[in-house]
Amino acid sequence: MAELRIKLIKSLSGRHDKHIATAKSLGLTKIGSETVQPDNPQTRGKIEQIKYLITVVEE
Repeated sequence: MAELRIKLIKSLSGRHDKHIATAKSLGLTKIGSETVQPDNPQTRGKIEQIKYLITVVEE
């Protein structure tokens, strides 16, 4: 199964509450934190919502 490596590159402070909650649901809390998530529609939807805060690498 394909996976996505997601890295938080911008701060969460001052962002919309929904965007902060989305980042935390992906396991991203601090700048530079990384997580590996499955490539599915739910994860893609979360990525689309906070794409301005993260970088994504397909593995």
